[in-house]
Amino acid sequence: MKANTNPTDLQAITPVEALRLYLESKVDEWATATKELQQFHLNEFVEWLAEEDIDDMRNISARTVHRFRLNIKGDIAQSTLSQRVSSVRRFLQFCTTIDAVSPSVPERVEIPNRDTEARTETLEADHAEAALDYLERFAYASREHALLALCWHTGIRTGTLVALDVDDVEPAQNRLRIRHRPESDTPLKNGTTAERYVALSEDVAEVLEDYINHKRKDIEDDYGRMPLFATENGRAPVKTLRRWFQATTRPCIYGTECPHGRDKNECAAAQSMSNASDCPSSVSGHPIRRGAITHFLRKDVPEKVVSDRMNVSTDVLEQHYDRRTEDEKAEQRREYLDGL
Repeated sequence: MKANTNPTDLQAITPVEALRLYLESKVDEWATATKELQQFHLNEFVEWLAEEDIDDMRNISARTVHRFRLNIKGDIAQSTLSQRVSSVRRFLQFCTTIDAVSPSVPERVEIPNRDTEARTETLEADHAEAALDYLERFAYASREHALLALCWHTGIRTGTLVALDVDDVEPAQNRLRIRHRPESDTPLKNGTTAERYVALSEDVAEVLEDYINHKRKDIEDDYGRMPLFATENGRAPVKTLRRWFQATTRPCIYGTECPHGRDKNECAAAQSMSNASDCPSSVSGHPIRRGAITHFLRKDVPEKVVSDRMNVSTDVLEQHYDRRTEDEKAEQRREYLDGL
């Protein structure tokens, strides 16, 4: 079908309906895993459009996609960001064939470079430990304490945190079960290959158990499941976890002097959780994951163990997550070799 080249002749259609038509058009072309991944990427885009009150595909521009890109980039690796924007562009290319989007829109969408622009923002261990010490003393087993403790201890993805249910926590065995459940809107990035058990320390398992038993609100999601992290409206989405992480990692919250020379009483980021992202030191889930991975490696945990625990290949781990300096790596190798 030839795309319409006259923007005035575009036909109204909602993002939800356009996505349905797109996925139907790929039924015989995509493998199941590909379909699940694309649907996961594009559901996020469509949900964001709803939050922005964009209910007609005709109103989407290249600037819209750029704003979406800025919205998600803090929580994912650069290579993943490239994949997701590529998925959106392919969707928009399809939309031009049904007279829903101007052909100029997908042509102007810029795909982020997968490698050379890899982000290096990282939560350092002293920052994480200071935040956790504060939460341990003054907000024990709170939602924020459970969330940060779990993410720092396991290094799991924000999307995986979203997917967790209460019964995925097994405190008696000191472990966490991670499951791919696309049929109820909690897919894992790497599908069924990402399913695994993750060992928990006794301390973290106890925090999670106390959070579940005493602090977590009794909330179900739309499928009758009991999400580990929830809001009044159901399962907490990635954007909400991002805000909670940013609020928890502001240095001024746990008593540290502002590293940016700001007056806490006059700083909007310090005064309001909703403005926490304005703090240059606050971070979202992906920098915490990167920091946790680096922390494990600095503690001489073998790369293969870290790779399996965090569900990331050793190549990607080295390129996008390992923030150790070359000097640090050399000294760690020396310790192994000195006794030979």
